[in-house]
Amino acid sequence: MRKVAIIGIGQTPVAEHWEKSLLLLAGEAVFAALSDANTPTVDALYVGNMLSGLLERQEHIGAWIADWVGLRGIEAFKVEAACASGAAAFRMGVMAVASGEINSAVVMGAEKMTDSHPDDTTAALATAADADYEVIHGLSFISLNALIMRRYLHEYGWQHADFAPFSINSHTNALSNPNARLHIPLNKEKYIKAPMVSDPINLMDSSAIGDGAAAVVIVPAEMLRGQQPIISVIGSGAATDTLAVHDRREPLWLSAAEKSAKQAYRQAGVGPKDLDLFELHDAFSIMAALSLEASGFAERGQGPRLGLEGEILIGGRIPITTRGGLKARGHPVGATGMYQIVEVVQQLRGQADGTQVAGAKIGMAQNIGGSGATILTHILESS
Repeated sequence: MRKVAIIGIGQTPVAEHWEKSLLLLAGEAVFAALSDANTPTVDALYVGNMLSGLLERQEHIGAWIADWVGLRGIEAFKVEAACASGAAAFRMGVMAVASGEINSAVVMGAEKMTDSHPDDTTAALATAADADYEVIHGLSFISLNALIMRRYLHEYGWQHADFAPFSINSHTNALSNPNARLHIPLNKEKYIKAPMVSDPINLMDSSAIGDGAAAVVIVPAEMLRGQQPIISVIGSGAATDTLAVHDRREPLWLSAAEKSAKQAYRQAGVGPKDLDLFELHDAFSIMAALSLEASGFAERGQGPRLGLEGEILIGGRIPITTRGGLKARGHPVGATGMYQIVEVVQQLRGQADGTQVAGAKIGMAQNIGGSGATILTHILESS
């Protein structure tokens, strides 16, 4: 298998893009990535998307986008894995290039969420849960995560306020990201006083949905001999768990995160102590804690301690959500995994203005589908 490198990145701001369709947003990200890579064409297009059929009434979007961006004729597919669709598309692209079947690809994530009525968007998102045993009872993803967080507080003795550092950190970092949706400072007092959504999850525990697209161009690293820096994909892992939370042996443990992280670590020949940053999936603050634990950065039940002790900050032991994360950059679900990859590349290139992790060489991104049923972990290195 060949090593794969990222040579171009592109993204749109995450926002309520009333004036732009899903197609226009996707095109902007693809054109930006191709321009950054200084290449006019590629062999394949892989699109991460969750909701186009439900909210846009449009499927077959691989060919649709390929035609729009002037790549008619190439192979092009949509990849769906709920909120992990972006990272799933990235893994498909990496495997295709690594295998030698193709020599270049654009991998992107795109999602349009805000044109629909909020009730329709909530119902569409719920299709990533178990229809027969969760959704039928009226459970939304906020309520599922609230149940997980309530049990976590009970089992490990934390208070709700102990999760404030995760959200505060994300909002602080988003202030330096022009593509972030929420440029709003947050402190502990505002966090505690935020309106309750589904007890114990309040508004400041929850990520902001939005419209957006992010893309990368990938090629075999061997094509880049003599160039610097080369941003290589050195680890790629994927794993699944039960769709329904109640079917899991350990509802407070992201077993798919543990498995996919171990796969990525093994491929990369690194461990948690070697990473310079971690773009985790903070759809809700409880997921930030669980991801840190399952990925080897904290002992079981001790995830909040990393926030309370400042370890997750820029300059800390393991900086997370360095460009705002899902909480403040925004969470256009099918695109989120590709925003994470783009942001790790920015860090490894030294282009993360305002939140640059000094000397960053190795970064990890982890994208979660549903409440943990599909999780993909990727490790990138600058050399």
